[in-house]
Amino acid sequence: MSENYTKLIERLYDRFNARDIDGVLIELADDVAWANGMDGGHVHGHEALRDYWTRQWSVVSPHVDPVTFHETDDGVVSVEVIQTVFDLDGLPLKGQTHGLKDKTVMHVFRVEGGKVVRFDIGRPG
Repeated sequence: MSENYTKLIERLYDRFNARDIDGVLIELADDVAWANGMDGGHVHGHEALRDYWTRQWSVVSPHVDPVTFHETDDGVVSVEVIQTVFDLDGLPLKGQTHGLKDKTVMHVFRVEGGKVVRFDIGRPG
């Protein structure tokens, strides 16, 4: 796998976990398509993604830890991730109505021209 892709994606996780939206957006294409883990579908572009994360972080505190990276022949990078979601007090979630919860998920990134152009969420394996 390209070490550049690994470093790029590791920076994304680091900045996401630090709640540094601008630090993530700088690595994304202007018209990025990003999976909406709370409501389904995708958000498109920087401002929509900023709005999505601002809303998400006002109700939960997610944290993602990458476990393994795999690059396919067509330039797609899949990352198995342990996703942990807390309430805003740092306690485990109870009775949530959104799609976020503690689990292992597969994050799939498509990188073109050094920027992430698409992000999807799947199941590991």
